[in-house]
Amino acid sequence: MSKLVNMKRISLKNNPDINEAAIQAFIFENPEVLGLGNLTAIQREKSYENGGRLDMLLADEDNSRYEVEIQLGATDPSHIIRTIEYWDNERKKYPQHDHCAVIVAEEITGRFMNVISLFNGTIPLIALQISAYKMGESIHIAFTKVLDRVTLGDDEDVAEPTDRVFWEKKSNKSQLKLVDEIFSRISEYATGMELKYNKMYIGLAKDGVARNFVDFKPHKQFVALFIKTRENKLDSLDTGDLNIDYIGRTRQYRVRFKSVQEYDNNKEVLKTLICEARDLFNIE
Repeated sequence: MSKLVNMKRISLKNNPDINEAAIQAFIFENPEVLGLGNLTAIQREKSYENGGRLDMLLADEDNSRYEVEIQLGATDPSHIIRTIEYWDNERKKYPQHDHCAVIVAEEITGRFMNVISLFNGTIPLIALQISAYKMGESIHIAFTKVLDRVTLGDDEDVAEPTDRVFWEKKSNKSQLKLVDEIFSRISEYATGMELKYNKMYIGLAKDGVARNFVDFKPHKQFVALFIKTRENKLDSLDTGDLNIDYIGRTRQYRVRFKSVQEYDNNKEVLKTLICEARDLFNIE
């Protein structure tokens, strides 16, 4: 039987034996501790001509880049501004890569979480809370994801409201009926949702609030369903005869349907992907 041990939580900011540089070095040498997948360290303390230094730059197996900023103690406005500025520098200089800003702090308050949440969806942003515990002569640290990346927005993703008639003209009534049929099946896994018609896509909403863990783009001959995800798992899934691919830049699956039978024939794998997207958005 495992032995239960009481560990005393400590403040890294107020600890004379640990400084931010030591935490940076530890993460840089062991980037997997962040819990963001199999990461590779690229550069630490990267300086910019316009001022400032990025704590560290990491990359994952898809060669997506993570711009990581660390703050001991509670995060503050200058911390988030710095993080976003460095993310913006990197994405402009290296547009061939997908980029995500990562904020690491000992404390991320509820008020500040609300501010950070305003950016999520237009700026790909992850917030991690670092906790430290004293056990003997060792200090154990753990990282908890308190805000997950949702999706990377761009100019085409501006949710300009429209209506069903707009999409019936842009696509056709038969494809809108197919959207309805697929939506009715997705509703089994996320109740209380309704279709929300926007100029560039048909999303979902609950109680008037957008909850786009999936969205639709009807075309003349088919309907594209986009399913949000943290990572590409296609190689490990039995996708049968699904017309499915993965878009790395926006981290989502794209499934093309010409009939609802294609959905029903692959219901189990679609349920897996859709429920993972639902959970990513913390939807009950």
